[in-house]
Amino acid sequence: MKTLVIGATGSIGGVVAAALEQRGHEVIRASRSSIPSVDVYDPVSIRDLFAAVGELDAVVVAVGSVGFKPLTELGRDDYVAAFTKKTLAQIEVLSQALNRVRDGGSITLTSGVLAREPIATGAAAAMANGALESFVITAAAEAPRGIRINAVSPDVLENSPGYHSSFPGHRPVTDVEVATAYIRAVEGVITGRILPV
Repeated sequence: MKTLVIGATGSIGGVVAAALEQRGHEVIRASRSSIPSVDVYDPVSIRDLFAAVGELDAVVVAVGSVGFKPLTELGRDDYVAAFTKKTLAQIEVLSQALNRVRDGGSITLTSGVLAREPIATGAAAAMANGALESFVITAAAEAPRGIRINAVSPDVLENSPGYHSSFPGHRPVTDVEVATAYIRAVEGVITGRILPV
């Protein structure tokens, strides 16, 4: 399979790209700092990336940053930034990918545990992740040409120890667990699913 992984230099994207390569995928790794490069906050940059890589069997999007602040300190700009960077950026990639993914292919987005489990300072992230997950469920029902749409929703990552203290009582998930969820989304038959890890 020819698979584009956007965010391939990140903690999740790098793990996913390596796992798919081990399974025989022709993986195209894209990020702001790679060749090919992409800025997911710029629709023209996304368009140029798809034009450069050609037709694909699968797209994985593992990008999106959000700010963490106490609820009483969050303002409109914080929510707009979280929604723009985590949710709308991935939706823009998906919208453009629909014209580039072969019949029966797949598009996999990335949400996160805060859509279902609260932590202190996580309200903006929860909003962005929850919106993305709701979008995936309905978008999958309307996807053309048998294209499957799913999202993987990982807990705090074992490979990111700097975040562990912000997730008290959570069991950090391993690279293998994360990779397995993305493999299921990319190679399996499910659609409209949120895969918690």
